[in-house]
Amino acid sequence: MTKKSSIWSVIGASSAGTLIEWYDFYIFGSLATIISQHFFPSGNETVALLSTLATFATGFIVRPFGALIFGRMGDVVGRKHAFMVTLLLMGASTMGIGLLPSYEQIGIFAPILLLILRLIQGLALGGEYGGAATYVAEHAPPERRGFYTSFIQTTATLGLFVSLGVILVTRLSLGEEAFTDWGWRLPFLLSVYLVFFSWYIRKSMAESPLFEAAKKKGNLSTNPIRDSFMVPENRRMVILALFGATAGQGVVWYTGQFYALYYLQTVMKIDFVLANKIIAVALLCGTPFFIFFGALSDKIGRKNIMMSGMLIAALSYIPIYKAMVANADNAPLLTFLIFIQVIFVTMVYGPIAAFLVELFPTNIRYTSMSLPYHIGNGVFGGLVPFIGTVMVAKTGDIYSGLYYPIAIALITFVIGMIYIKEDRNHKAWST
Repeated sequence: MTKKSSIWSVIGASSAGTLIEWYDFYIFGSLATIISQHFFPSGNETVALLSTLATFATGFIVRPFGALIFGRMGDVVGRKHAFMVTLLLMGASTMGIGLLPSYEQIGIFAPILLLILRLIQGLALGGEYGGAATYVAEHAPPERRGFYTSFIQTTATLGLFVSLGVILVTRLSLGEEAFTDWGWRLPFLLSVYLVFFSWYIRKSMAESPLFEAAKKKGNLSTNPIRDSFMVPENRRMVILALFGATAGQGVVWYTGQFYALYYLQTVMKIDFVLANKIIAVALLCGTPFFIFFGALSDKIGRKNIMMSGMLIAALSYIPIYKAMVANADNAPLLTFLIFIQVIFVTMVYGPIAAFLVELFPTNIRYTSMSLPYHIGNGVFGGLVPFIGTVMVAKTGDIYSGLYYPIAIALITFVIGMIYIKEDRNHKAWST
């Protein structure tokens, strides 16, 4: 356990890098409607947008593979080494998207190269989050683990907020025509400076004390993938973590933040700048609640808060989106309705880092927690915008896109309530 005076430097260094990786990952999604114009054939805007969203989704789908690759590296070589590599990979691929020629310039190679760079982004993020969450948790005192790890949880939303902020500043500075033509590339190119800043902070960090203790005792796993998924007890916990926690958490996360943005722009036809402002304000107002619910989980348990968030979200989405449609011209009310969805996000996401690290022992923790997290978020959650957009386009029912996240949240709630038995101190300090 780290001294109280140094825990904040651990959180700061971990959070800075994770925030930048989320920024890199999400500027693609925030600019999907514009990217679709540059990297796919013109003629059908809906098809181009769906193609872009599908490319966006591939970054989520490969995240579990990144979790396995870098999770193994983190459990065998060290937490720090793994998330230094992921940071550099993310930065390089993001800058590459900013430099990539358009469909008009290189034809079919444009969407192919875009897909490849998006896959690299997904692999990198698949290794980043588990390392950062594990690193902070292994420095934190057990009675405050939910509170301290909740700062890592803010980085995903803050990364989205920063991406929206940079996009809005660039868009307002250049004007709509220049931004749509070439200015959209600037947020991607800015990544190189942010990555260098984070790398500089992280390079002086020490390794996790629990990892070092396990290493000295000879208790590290030589094959954490095998030990995570072939040992029955560990495999059972990985499966329960996915279907009883992270799948529902993932769909709530992406409904409240990304699907809401697409819905404002594509279904409600809200102006691009106004839609991004609405989401940005809602995110900024909601972010402190990640820490609130993380700290609260230290007192009343992670599971209780997460399951409540999933159930309330599932029951509330249809009424909330109907209220959004009915008040399309009322920006303050729309912001409030998005803010409510962000509160659901903070309930399910704030405690989950502490929840996941406490399920597994030190020698397989990075690998074991990363896989269910990234399947739940990357696959179940990451597909929310794409599935929602497809369902609305096919059925004509503007609320049909909500049926998928509602169903997944309810299924996860039932499984989590029945099968997950929370113990906030179980295995948390075993080496």
